[in-house]
Amino acid sequence: MPDHALLADDRLRRHWDAWASRPDVLPPELLEPGFVDRMLRVWDASEFVAQSVLRAPELLAGLQAEGRLERANAPGELAERLRGALAEAPHVDGLERVLRRFRRAEMVRVIWRDILHAAPLAETLENLSELADCCVAGALERLYAWAVNTDGAPRDSAGREQPLVVLGMGKLGARELNLSSDIDLIFTFPQHGETDGARRRSNEEFFTRLGRQLIKVLSRTTVDGFVFRVDMRLRPFGDAGPLAMSFDAFESYYASQAREWERYAMIKARVIAGHGEAADDFMAMLRPFVYRRYIDFGAIDSIRNMKLMIARELHNKGMDANIKLGPGGIREIEFIGQAFQLVRGGRDTELQVRPILEVLRRLDARDLLPGYAVAELSQAYEFLRLVENRLQAWKDEQTHRLPADDEGRARLARSMGFDGWPAFEVVLRRHRDNVDQHFHQVFAAPQVDADARNADLVAVWHGAEKAERLLGHLAAAGYAEPGEALERIAAFRASAVCRSLSTRGHDRLDRLMPVLLDAIAQSEAPDVALDRLLTLLSAVARRTAYLDLLVENPLALSQLVRLGSASSWVASQLTRQPILLDELLDPRRLYTPLRRSELDAELDVLLRPVAADDLEQQMERLRQFAQGNMLRVAAADLTDVIPLRVVSDYLTDLAESVLARATGIAFDHLARKHGRPTQILGEQTGFGVIGYGKLGGIELGYGSDLDLVFLHGSRSTMAMTEGVEGRREVANEVFYARMGQRLIHLLTTRTPAGVLYEADMRLRPNGNAGMLVSSLSAFEQYQHHEAWTWEHQALLRARPVAGEPAVLEAFRRIRREVLGRERDPVKLLTDVIEMRAKMRQALDKTAPERFDLKQGVGGIADIEFMVQYAVLRWAHRHPDLLDWTDNLRLLEGLARYDLLEGHAAELLANLYQVLRAAYHRNALQESPGLIPDAELREERAMVRDLWDRLMGAPG
Repeated sequence: MPDHALLADDRLRRHWDAWASRPDVLPPELLEPGFVDRMLRVWDASEFVAQSVLRAPELLAGLQAEGRLERANAPGELAERLRGALAEAPHVDGLERVLRRFRRAEMVRVIWRDILHAAPLAETLENLSELADCCVAGALERLYAWAVNTDGAPRDSAGREQPLVVLGMGKLGARELNLSSDIDLIFTFPQHGETDGARRRSNEEFFTRLGRQLIKVLSRTTVDGFVFRVDMRLRPFGDAGPLAMSFDAFESYYASQAREWERYAMIKARVIAGHGEAADDFMAMLRPFVYRRYIDFGAIDSIRNMKLMIARELHNKGMDANIKLGPGGIREIEFIGQAFQLVRGGRDTELQVRPILEVLRRLDARDLLPGYAVAELSQAYEFLRLVENRLQAWKDEQTHRLPADDEGRARLARSMGFDGWPAFEVVLRRHRDNVDQHFHQVFAAPQVDADARNADLVAVWHGAEKAERLLGHLAAAGYAEPGEALERIAAFRASAVCRSLSTRGHDRLDRLMPVLLDAIAQSEAPDVALDRLLTLLSAVARRTAYLDLLVENPLALSQLVRLGSASSWVASQLTRQPILLDELLDPRRLYTPLRRSELDAELDVLLRPVAADDLEQQMERLRQFAQGNMLRVAAADLTDVIPLRVVSDYLTDLAESVLARATGIAFDHLARKHGRPTQILGEQTGFGVIGYGKLGGIELGYGSDLDLVFLHGSRSTMAMTEGVEGRREVANEVFYARMGQRLIHLLTTRTPAGVLYEADMRLRPNGNAGMLVSSLSAFEQYQHHEAWTWEHQALLRARPVAGEPAVLEAFRRIRREVLGRERDPVKLLTDVIEMRAKMRQALDKTAPERFDLKQGVGGIADIEFMVQYAVLRWAHRHPDLLDWTDNLRLLEGLARYDLLEGHAAELLANLYQVLRAAYHRNALQESPGLIPDAELREERAMVRDLWDRLMGAPG
């Protein structure tokens, strides 16, 4: 007998005596001290392994001889081994025997490596999942072939043979199967039809019989044990539903009758048998049911309720020691990860993964969970899954209960590498406490005490008291006009929108309104904010997902009130496009607008999952991207996170990012249809987008149009697109004309997400009568010989913004040559003054008591015309004046060369910023560019005086 401390245990000593008494059948290496030491440690933790190898010593001898106790399986090795074993199974009894013996050998190997720490947890879970996959697929292949021999092959109406598609659910679906887990399966088949045998059966009958045979083969207990216990309760209608259903029946069920917990279950669904195109189609059909296209915070409340039911059941059963379902257990970790998947997975496809540790890693990468929380949850998950495996390794039983007896506790602690139960329990408690804390942080009901905190406003919302008391409540809360506020609230409560809500919608609105009324009361202008936000709620209330978002996220609610009260433009944007409410969830993101490279990277992520030919979805995502980022700029602007002078920089970066991507989409669409243009300037598209006006001058505001000119670099009027099989070649000029049309379509077409940008093409050569896309040579000819002075004024603010680098560089050269030539000062001055007068006559909206900030006398346009005149007047002497297109840097250049008398350039720059700030603030309140006539009088007078001095004629 070896000198081993474990042999003090009576059970192990008896096992050793039985083992050692059979030297005739044991290879010598199985009696070597090193091997015996390892074997006793495994036997100590697993009575299942001890009994298995005592009954069949050749099992352990074979594993040892093949070296499989010391190494991981090679890819595909397990499936190959089972395939060879099944060759010896000519009938069902043989199939059952082979599967059970195969499973027992593999379980011994997996448990051995797990307990001796020869395999990391990930390998153990993967091995067990692969074992289940192989057994299900191997058994199904044999059973299907035998069934076809008897009844014929199942076929659809077109005669195509039908497979049985088997879904693995739960831990099997996620490839996280534990040592003695049930396997949750669902059976489905593509289409109805019948078998082609002598005795015809419907496909449903065929697959139902086949499914029952598969379950029996896997789960029936024989003298050799069982393969896997099979649980079919996750199928539609549970135990009451058909065992096998067609794809159409599944789709109908999940579209109309499935419950919220079934969405949760389907996150981990994976095809484990019946692979092929049909299976891929089935999974694609299920995806919209699981992952909603909007951010769905209703999932949090559903999971919260599910967890409460589980906790109540466990408590009633006295099962708080359950490491899977109890407090701080495995299920809480899974709930956390899968809640984020259900909430955000429809918008962020990178979250559509199954293994929980990978989900947590991706939540960390997206800052959706703090890094320390992800680390603690991941460590707890690995520890708890190891404990789960040790519990189940003992007797190959599906248990999650910690042992209550001293012997069992000591054994579990040893198997986990601890000196005793107290040391193990300290670590276990720390992990469970961490999990429970993070679970409650994610799933805490933020409005649970709302009724108690806002009892008076609850009464206001429900109209539950006399009007005098309700008015008093509103006045006390902070509403300046409580009578008007009460009328507005009552009208909203009685509106058709509120009356038509579902029971759940009413519940969510009742939870939201007292908190919202309280938050509005704390804003700077409660009465204004109330009107704006009730208008918003009228637009979104029927979509309970948005009510869920606000109920579950107090921070998002506070940002909504803050920004909605500060800007009618923000409130209107959110009302027209409620999907933008998602942007309120993360203040770090909301108040940090992106610059160009960051915008491009975000757009890459947003468009990556969209098929290249799915123009509709590309257009939707471009709009969501632009609107969301414009809202972020407005949020940072309104809260003074960014200075006003750089707001236009951010908005211009955004427009350029969108234009670059839209240009690429338009080109790719035409190139797939006609091939690529040939004989072009450059190596990419040969197409350039030039920004004029506010875009060219880097002065975009909220909702600004884009003034655009399109150019192409075709070197020959006879050039054609490349001839590629299946594509119809066209002349380059036709290609570029269609590309311009496609680009305008991408920008201006109204979709469910609205318009991307309004595009103004009137500044192209010959205006609306000219070609939509001009060649570089035609553009150059026009600018040198036909363009009017006002068109050169416009060209001064023109700038390349997207497209072929070579074409854009050619435009820069043309612009410099045209604008840098010497001009007759008298004619130039006359032309500029006359154009300013015409523009004012056509566009000035100044009226009694109101002043037009842009077109009025002494307004923004006067400053722009003075700058344009001076630059055109002196650019031939100072070419670097043409380096920039925005007014402020143009004025810096004029000041540098002292081209305006005195300090006129500096003064004009200051006045320009004051007037633009006022115009900008008006835009955020959705007001036209008009201000009360009494405002900014001194500044306007200074602009008029400078016009008289610099232009030599009255404006």
